[in-house]
Amino acid sequence: MRVEKASTAIRCALPIYSSAVSAGFPSPAEDYLESKLDLNEHLIHHPSATFMVRATGDSMTGVGIFSGDILIVDRSVQAKHGSIIIAVINAELTVKRLYRRKGVIRLEAANPAYPSLNVSDDMELWCWGVVTAAIHQYGSAALSRPLDHS
Repeated sequence: MRVEKASTAIRCALPIYSSAVSAGFPSPAEDYLESKLDLNEHLIHHPSATFMVRATGDSMTGVGIFSGDILIVDRSVQAKHGSIIIAVINAELTVKRLYRRKGVIRLEAANPAYPSLNVSDDMELWCWGVVTAAIHQYGSAALSRPLDHS
């Protein structure tokens, strides 16, 4: 997993339309221009505490996280039961759903092919942050486009 710090220094306001998008007959969308949407403002609420990481593997497909997706992770959000977190467990990074009830802590996959990981007292678990969004691209561009390092 490659970790990238979020930056809101560059603004990229894109048009957002107020009408719903039909999968049927197209309509002239320009008539429905609502405003501009800056994805930084929409996805990154705490810039100094936010980083991005690219997901690999298929253990979280049940919650819509696929290999190649870019995850927006906020370190200022308190992880709670049910949060999807970036965890360090025994010196390895992973993305999983946090289960924390009645003294039991475990990391749960969102794919039945993967077992839950019960966290015992002799294991070291760190929460690096809570996943607040996933950016998913369709088609062959999804896996071929690296994160920008500039």
